[in-house]
Amino acid sequence: MPLAQDADLTGWTVGLVIGLVVVVAVVALVTPIIVLAYRIGKQAPRIDAALRRAEVNTAPLAALTTTIDHAETIVAGLERGRHRLGG
Repeated sequence: MPLAQDADLTGWTVGLVIGLVVVVAVVALVTPIIVLAYRIGKQAPRIDAALRRAEVNTAPLAALTTTIDHAETIVAGLERGRHRLGG
């Protein structure tokens, strides 16, 4: 019967080293993503506030179609007046 000290642990050692390398690689790849997400999370309230201000500042543009419609009506009326006056 072989003694415990005669056991070959090479496979276990190789497996442990490969496992540690994989864990270190995953940590090295995931850490920058987490840091970036944290930074974005810190800036999100400022970005949201800026977007809300932009929404308030550009809300009058929704009425631009109405303004264009009125302008076209005015221009058409002016053209009719010009034709009636012989111009």
